[in-house]
Amino acid sequence: MSEQWAVVLAGGVGSRFWPLSTPARPKQLLPLISSEPLLTETLRRLEPLVPAARTLVLTNAELADAIRATAPELPAGNVIAEPRPAGTAAALTWAAREIRERAGDDAVMVCVHADWAIADAERFRDALREAAAAAERHHGLVTVGIVPTRAEIGYGYIQPGDPVDARDEEGRSNVRHVARFVEKPDRDGAMRLCADGCLWNSGIFVWRVGDFLNEVALHTPEVAHALAAAEGDGDAIRFFADVTPVSVDVGVLERSERVLVLPGDFGWDDVGTWAALARVRPADESGNASSGAVHSLDSRANVVHAEGGTVVLYGVEGLVVVTRGELTLVTTVERAAELKTLLDSLPASLRDLP
Repeated sequence: MSEQWAVVLAGGVGSRFWPLSTPARPKQLLPLISSEPLLTETLRRLEPLVPAARTLVLTNAELADAIRATAPELPAGNVIAEPRPAGTAAALTWAAREIRERAGDDAVMVCVHADWAIADAERFRDALREAAAAAERHHGLVTVGIVPTRAEIGYGYIQPGDPVDARDEEGRSNVRHVARFVEKPDRDGAMRLCADGCLWNSGIFVWRVGDFLNEVALHTPEVAHALAAAEGDGDAIRFFADVTPVSVDVGVLERSERVLVLPGDFGWDDVGTWAALARVRPADESGNASSGAVHSLDSRANVVHAEGGTVVLYGVEGLVVVTRGELTLVTTVERAAELKTLLDSLPASLRDLP
């Protein structure tokens, strides 16, 4: 098998985790699931598969120093600062170029995000190994689609198509062509997609870097011209300045005929809102998922994150309570995904915390 590399996308702020997440302390650097930052958990999860020396982390230029401090095991040159946000197609194209420069076209690139929760790390790594084998065998762009556990309207979906080949030596035939990608559906649509065997579009990608860069050159003019211009001198600033922002899903995968999917079932969650912590944190016997100094009585199904001070719950249900210093946020689990509406209404002095 070819040398494997990992690419971890660690940009963005995660504004839906306000007031804890800020531009200086974004979601991926916060201990939201355990006592360690999400990025640290991600790197540790990958390490048995890909060592730190072959792991690249792409992040905002403003966060590069904080990423290096959080992950000192990474070589300094493996933290790549994007001069400006330019979409995942550009980020992954530049990462693929960097890997090709170091390891050649045949190197296999595993792409994940820094802010996910994974319940079963070994099954996660097994899925990545299977995806890597499929990427090499078929020269395809492989995505791991998550077997749904609910009719989720916040995720995109993948409809698997025909099997790629006959069963392998262990009797499995998991790898399929992608029939179509489906954007975030409404509730009824999500229920139909789940019933039809569709998978969540997780954003887990595996491919040979040469195959991916060939598909970018063929299908993604928003990025391809900038990459060609930067090939000679490796000027990241010029590359990111010249690209037109586009996601890798839209710019590459939805246009390519080489996209494959295999199912994954290892307790994946993208930890997108405070409410998601109810799914990924250990809960007490009443379903309260808490961190910090929290006392509750006759209360159930609440999410509490106390960073400084103590939170006492009595006779309440379905709340999200977050404390940070002298600031306290109280909302409901149901409305936790709508924090952008709240943030837009706040004065800058309150919204833009250090």
